[in-house]
Amino acid sequence: MTKLLSSLRILSVEQYGAGPYGTMILADLGAEVIKIEDPGRGGDVSRGVGPYMLGKGDSEFFQTFSKGKKSVALDLKSDDGRHAFEKLVQGADAVANNLRGDQPAKLGLTFEALKAINPKIVCAHLSAYGRDSERAAWPGYDYLMQAEAGFMSLTGEPDGPPVRFGLSMVDFHTGSQLAASLLAGVLNARETGTGCDVDVCLFDTAVHQLSYPATWYLNQDHVTGRLPRGAHPSIAPSQLVKTKDGWGLLMRQTPKFWDLFCELADAQHLKDDPLFADIPARRENLEALTEAVDAVMEKQSAETWMTRLGGKVPFAPVLDIAAALDSPYVNAIGMTETVPHPAREEGLRTLASPIKVNGKRLSSSRAPTLGEHTDEVLS
Repeated sequence: MTKLLSSLRILSVEQYGAGPYGTMILADLGAEVIKIEDPGRGGDVSRGVGPYMLGKGDSEFFQTFSKGKKSVALDLKSDDGRHAFEKLVQGADAVANNLRGDQPAKLGLTFEALKAINPKIVCAHLSAYGRDSERAAWPGYDYLMQAEAGFMSLTGEPDGPPVRFGLSMVDFHTGSQLAASLLAGVLNARETGTGCDVDVCLFDTAVHQLSYPATWYLNQDHVTGRLPRGAHPSIAPSQLVKTKDGWGLLMRQTPKFWDLFCELADAQHLKDDPLFADIPARRENLEALTEAVDAVMEKQSAETWMTRLGGKVPFAPVLDIAAALDSPYVNAIGMTETVPHPAREEGLRTLASPIKVNGKRLSSSRAPTLGEHTDEVLS
C-alpha cells in the first residue's frame, strides 16, 4: 500500500474526538503519528469511554479515533518528560494538540516555544474557541457549537424542538481542517525552512459551515428556517418521502431529474400539474407537492424504488445504523475492515478509511496501548 505521507512525523498531544480524528486521517495516509500521553492521568481520556471496553485503558471508542498511531508515555510537566519531548521535536515535522485554547502556551507547544529547538516545526492547534479570543480558556464541545452557531435551528420539524445532529460532525470537520492546515504548514516549512502556528477551532468551523444560508442572511437579511421533512430551503422536491415500508430521501435538484422521476415513477400527472411546473412553483406549493409525491412513493417499497430510480435519479432509503453497515453495497466497497487486536481473537471490526490511493482503499492497524512505543521512539 502506497503511504503518501511516509516522510511525515507528527507529535500529538490529543484526546477524545476532534484532534485524534484529524491526526488519524494523516496516519491512514502513512504519517508517523506519535500520541504523547500522560501516564499519570491514564493517557487519552477516550481510553476509558464506554460502554464497550477492550480491557484496562482501551475501549472501542478509543480505537475509533487512534488507529495506526504510536503511543509514548510522557509527563510534559516534569523535567524528564519535557527533555524527552524536546528531543522528539528535533526530528518531527509537526506538533499537534486539541487542548483548551489557553493550554498550548502554558505547556510550551507553540512555535514560539519550540522554534529554537526546531525552526521548521509546525504547531497545529485545535481548540473549542481558539487561542486568541475572549473565550480561549473556555472548555467546549461539538454539541455546544451546533447550538450557538445556529445548526439546531435548521434541524428538525418546524413545530418541534431544535434538534442536534446524531453525530459530532463539527468535531469531524474541524479535525479534517486540522489535518489540512497542518499539511499546508509543513509544505511551507519544507520550502522556506521556517515553521509556524496554524489554528482551527470548533466554533469558527461551525460558523463557516453555515455556508449559503449565511450568505443569504449577510446580504439579504434572509433567515433560513426549518421546513417539514428536512426539505431543502429553495429546491423542491428535495426531502423525506414516505414509501410503502418506511422512508426515503428524494432529491430533484435539477429540472432533468424531476422530469425523469415523473417518467420512471409513472407520475406523468405530476409533471402536467401547473402547481408543480418548475422549481419555484414546486417550492411555493410544497405542502401539496409533498402529499402528491407521497401518494406515488407509498405504492412501492424503498428497495423497489432503489431498483427503479437508482443510478438515474437521486434517491436513497432511510436506514438505521445496522441496516446501513450491513448493506451489500457497504460490504462491496470495503468500507469496514477487521484489524488484529489482542482482546479479540476474531479481531476488531472498524470503519475503513474513505480515502483510496491508486484505486486501493487505505488500510490501518489497531490503536496503541498506553506507552506501547515509548522505548522504541525514545531510543
